[in-house]
Formats: sequence, structure tokens, C-alpha cells
Amino acid sequence: MSAGAELVVPFSEPAEEPARARGGGLARAEDLLVSAVLAAMMTLPLLEIVLRALFRTGISGSASLVQHLTLVAGMFGAVVAAREGRLISLATAEAFRGERVKAAVRTVAGASGAAVSGVLAWASFVFVLSEREAGGTLVRGVPLWVAELVLPLGFGAIAVHLVWRGAGADHVRKWVLLGACAVLAGGFALGQESSLVAPLMIGLLAAAVLGAPVFAVLGGAALILFRGAEIPLSSLAVDHYRLVTNPTLPAIPLFTLAGYFLAEGGASRRLVRVFDALIGCLPGGPAIATAVLCAFFTSFTGASGVTILALGGLLMPVLSHAGYSEKSALGILTGAGSLGVLFPPCLPLILYAVVANRTLEEMFLGGLVPGILLVTLTCWWGARGRPRNRGPRPVFDPRAALRAVAEAKWELLLPFVALAALFSGVATAVEAAAAVALYAFVVETVVYRDLAWKDVPRVMAECGLLVGGVLLILGVALGFTDYLIDAQVAETAVEWVTRAIHSRWAFLVLLNGFLLVVGCLMDIYSAIVVVVPLIVPMGAAFGVDPVHLGIIFLANMELGYLTPPVGMNLFLSAYRFDKPLGEVVHAVLPVLLVLLFGVLVITYFPPFSTALPRWLG
Repeated sequence: MSAGAELVVPFSEPAEEPARARGGGLARAEDLLVSAVLAAMMTLPLLEIVLRALFRTGISGSASLVQHLTLVAGMFGAVVAAREGRLISLATAEAFRGERVKAAVRTVAGASGAAVSGVLAWASFVFVLSEREAGGTLVRGVPLWVAELVLPLGFGAIAVHLVWRGAGADHVRKWVLLGACAVLAGGFALGQESSLVAPLMIGLLAAAVLGAPVFAVLGGAALILFRGAEIPLSSLAVDHYRLVTNPTLPAIPLFTLAGYFLAEGGASRRLVRVFDALIGCLPGGPAIATAVLCAFFTSFTGASGVTILALGGLLMPVLSHAGYSEKSALGILTGAGSLGVLFPPCLPLILYAVVANRTLEEMFLGGLVPGILLVTLTCWWGARGRPRNRGPRPVFDPRAALRAVAEAKWELLLPFVALAALFSGVATAVEAAAAVALYAFVVETVVYRDLAWKDVPRVMAECGLLVGGVLLILGVALGFTDYLIDAQVAETAVEWVTRAIHSRWAFLVLLNGFLLVVGCLMDIYSAIVVVVPLIVPMGAAFGVDPVHLGIIFLANMELGYLTPPVGMNLFLSAYRFDKPLGEVVHAVLPVLLVLLFGVLVITYFPPFSTALPRWLG
């Protein structure tokens, strides 16, 4: 999920009944819409592969249709996230004391988010009107503006859901608050006063502290700066549309969908048995198995929070039974949850490739060796801290290991399916992602039958919720980034850095320090869109290989999951294991230092990141 932001209500474990299952007809309709769109996104690229192989043809306009389906899935996934109170934020009302204070904080956070959403809905509507006048078709004569209409509808629905949740059970307050937000949003959208930039930014910062969603903070900042610079607010809607319909972006929800099928099926139990059977007999075997398994899961789910919540209940007893203290087990599990960000096809890796204009293949290859290094260091730390004098270690049982591997063989093949599809030349990145999603779906529903057919729409809606929340942040963050570019912030920063620093190694030292601070304070997805366009020209000025720069960035962001005060894994681990946040921070600090050493090695030894892309790219 994010390096420095908290997901207000985390991923629910398979055994728990999700809140949406108890919702009304509108909630079910929203869930089914998201599920149907994701299913269509998976089906169309697969049909392209089949038709191209058999008949050397394809579906006219399929790529454009899939890109716009991503827009629909992203917007309505964000609507579901707003409805469920699961938009990413920097804080929650639970951090405050007293029920009245908490209720007031929820109201302010919801109202501020709704007001920003209202302005974004208006700006999107203006964009759609201009597109309607310009003409243009999507596929088979369908006007393009019809697909783009999902932007104002989505932002409007998000605003309503934020008000409804923020106002609590008081229906009168809901309507009053909704009307007030509409008036405020309309006044801002139609007003011409540009002298209120500073007060509005201060108010927005206060809303962020009180728990306003991250997308509202970034989007609100962009809107305020656009208004101050007299830039049309519809430009923000254009930026959102341009990013979400990027040709490579559909790979994100499809790879994430594969991870959700695994997480909701029985993959976690089977994989725990495999790694325990293969590695459990080694010194520190349970800790090594934990690190490897967490990296595997995070690489497909794209969210380390999902890994902690899905695997924590299985792995904590394994570590405890092996004699690890509660503190050591908590530190290993929390730290291992951030592993996997550098392994394909992890979501941040794909996003970096999109924003930095690199190919997926070179980023995937560039992340392999650094990712293995960080996993190895975590394994070493876990093995080093193994309990002493616990009696004889378990003896390796070849038959038990073979049985465990045989039982989980279809899930163990998933990384090879992904890499083969990506690098064989048979499929594009989006088509490969669709093939991996279908493979995971078939394995969990048909082969193992751990995932019931009736649960599939719920799992797909859960995936859409995560993807929607992320794409919502990315779209508005791009508008903020474009303002920085128009203001020539990047050029000014490059000029200042090159004038003050004359060594590439000194630049890398400062870059690491800067990114560690960014990882503490900003979620990884916002950082990719906001920070990457600023550091890429700096890296070029100092001759840093662009793939190496990307791996440095992502490795530092991986540390952000664990960095106090707002590292997301710290919050989710505290939630999952019912521990005070301070206790989690104390437990994870040794792992954080070990991973920091790994990040420094990655930074100052470029061949770790560049060798494979040069040899195999």
C-alpha cells in the first residue's frame, strides 16, 4: 500500500465477513460493477492472445477499451473504498480521545474530503463538456466523452460517501453537511479570488492531520495552487484521465487481482507448509521461511499490509513454536512484510516504470538482485536471532517436503508463469497480467477449490477497492506534479544541486537521506508521482543509470513501510497482533537497520541493479 500512510480499515482476513456483504442494494451494485469491469479487463487481453495466435488478428480497439475500463474500475473502486471508510489517510479519529472528539474529527475529515471531491467532480464535468465538443470515439462509434463521464460521477459519489460516513447516524446532519460541502465546493470552483492560497493550504494541512484522505490532501493542494496561478481547474481532471488511461497501467489491477485470489484461497497455508518442510530444518529455518514467503506474497498483492494481515495469523505460531520470543517474532514478521516491493510484478515497480518512462522488463530485471539481497539480509537476521538450546532441530524429511511441494505446485509455478508471459514475446505486459490473473483464478477456484465461486465477486471488489484507492491518489498527485513542473521546480532543483554538489557519490548520499525522509512522511504511490519527476533529471545530471535510480528510490520507499512515526506496516502490525504501536516500533528497529544496510549496498554498488537489464534486456 503506502510507505507512510495508514489504510484506515485494513484488508479483511478470509474468515471474516466483509462489511460490504451486509450493505444494501446500492452497495451490492457498486461491488458487482467493479467485479464485472475487472472480469472484462481480464477477458479482453486473453482473447487478443488467442485470436492473434490462431487467426493473426485481434479485437478492434481492444487496448483502448481496456485502458478505459481501468478508469471505470479505478473510479468505482475508489467509490467502494470511500463507502467502506478505507481510503488511505495519514491519521484516523481513533488517535484522539473521547467519543465526541472522535465524532467531530470524523466529520471534519469527511467534510474536507467531500469538499475537495466536489470541486474535482465539477472540474471533471468541465473536462467532459470540452471533450464532447471536440468529438472523438472510443470503439464502434461510442463517443469518448461517455467513458470520461465516469470521472464526475465517481468524484461525486465519493463526496456523498465521505459525508455519509463523516456525519455518523444523524441523517439531518448528513444533508446539512452535504449541502455545506456543495456550497463550499461551488464557491471555490467558480470564484476568482487567488489571495487565499496560504490560508487554504494551512486549512488543508490541518485536515490532513485530522485524517482527511491522502487523495484529498494532494488534490486539494493542486486545486489551491492551480487557482492561485489562474490555471483552469479542469487541467487536474485531464491529468487524472491521462495517467489512469496509460497503456501500461491495466497491468496493475490485473496483477493485483492475481494476488488477491491467492490471498483469499488456501495458498498461504500450502506455502507455509512448503517453506517449513524445505527450510524449517535449517538454523533459523522458520524465520527464513517467513521472509521468503512474505516476499512472495507482497510481490503479487502489491501491498505489504495484505501480507501481514493474511499471513500473520499463520506465521506467528510457527515462530513462537520454534522458540522465538514474542518481540523477535513481531519484528521479523513486521519487517518481512515490506519485502517483495522489488520483485516482479509488484505494483510500485510497475508504477515507477510508468511515471519514469522505463520499460517493465528493465525494471523487473533491475529489481531482482537487490530484492534477493534484502530478503537474504532479513533471513540472516532471523537466523542469527534463533533461539539457543531448544533441543535438536527438526530433521529434513524428503518425503514430507515432496508432499508439500506437490500439494502447492500450481501456486509455486505462478512466478514462472508471470516471467514467461512477460519475456517470451508472446504477450504484452497487460496480456501477461491477464494471463497471470486467470491462472491464479483457475488454481484457487477449480484446482484447489479453496475459493468458492460465490466469493469471487467479493474478492474482485476487494481488489478493486485497493486499486481504486491507489489510482485515485496517483491521478490527483500527477496534477500536483504538473504544477511543480510548470513552476520549473525540477529545473531549479537540478540547477541548485549541480551547483552545490560535484560528486555523484555525494549526490547519492543526499538522495538516500532525502528519500528516507520522504518514506517517513509520504505514501509510496504519492511519492512515485510527485518525487520521481524531480529526481530523474537530477540522476541524469550526475550520470546515474535510470534503472539504478529507480531501484534506489523503491528500496528507500520499502524502508518507509517500517519507519516511525507513520510507516504503514507499523500500524497494521499493531492492529493485527493487538500490540501498542511503541512495542511494534521497538521490535522492528533491528530489522530496519539491517535493511538500511542493504539499501546502502544497493545504492553504492550499481551492478546489482544494472547488470541483468544490460545482459538480458
